Amino acid sequence: MSRIDKALEKAKAARESGKVLSETDFLQVMGDEEISPKDQQGIKGDINPEYTKTRVIKTDPDYLRSQKIVSFLDDDDIADRIKILRTQVLDRMKQLGANTLLVISANPNEGKSLIALNLAISISQEINYTVLLVEADMRTSSMNRYFGLDYSKGLSDILMKEAEVPDVLINPGIEKLVILPAGRAIKTSAELLGSPRMEDLVKEMKTRYPDRFIIFDGPPFLSFADPLSFSRFVDGILLVVEAEKTSKKDIARVMELLKGKPVIGAIYNKAKE
Repeated sequence: MSRIDKALEKAKAARESGKVLSETDFLQVMGDEEISPKDQQGIKGDINPEYTKTRVIKTDPDYLRSQKIVSFLDDDDIADRIKILRTQVLDRMKQLGANTLLVISANPNEGKSLIALNLAISISQEINYTVLLVEADMRTSSMNRYFGLDYSKGLSDILMKEAEVPDVLINPGIEKLVILPAGRAIKTSAELLGSPRMEDLVKEMKTRYPDRFIIFDGPPFLSFADPLSFSRFVDGILLVVEAEKTSKKDIARVMELLKGKPVIGAIYNKAKE
């Protein structure tokens, strides 16, 4: 049995007995895949994690700019807009006492992944947060392209029990940001995303570090069943709408399907001045 299976089994047993699995207990089973012990004890202050098992792959800033990843820049108008979005998102999530956000769009190519990426980087710049960005679209992966990476394993491999969490995490050279790629493409992603194993994995992600914020970059909402089945595991949902492309009918359909779920707002993307 892998370390993640042992951890999930222990977490399930703890919940059934009415107890909460402590971070120490979980670390003993899983191993520390992100932060070294010397950094865990002071995690509530100015966080400066030292990655011991997470693979560090430094990304060229010029390449990031070419891919429209700009939220790490200090003198960029779009980066400033992302900071405003960051403030709005964090304020709303704090009101909910929440730390897991699913970013979706109605259709493909409406800018969802870029919003999720830039928002994740921007939140990681906050003093009191580390960020885990999970690529939950296991049909069409984009993280390798956006970051210029060549990395094949990820979330799908974890859910198929062919990899463990520490083996697939990546730090792209941006402080306090860790990425969990989608992994190999898989047609049964809806079943995997809605599975009890995924639910347990999300619960462990949520509770492992008190200052962690988790963003899930989900599949297009109206194209597949994946995001609907997965949406019940997260605390908040952010809808990305592309100007002059996403129809009112599509937005209405998405909101109908998300009725009763925690939609915190919508982003009007690619708007002309």
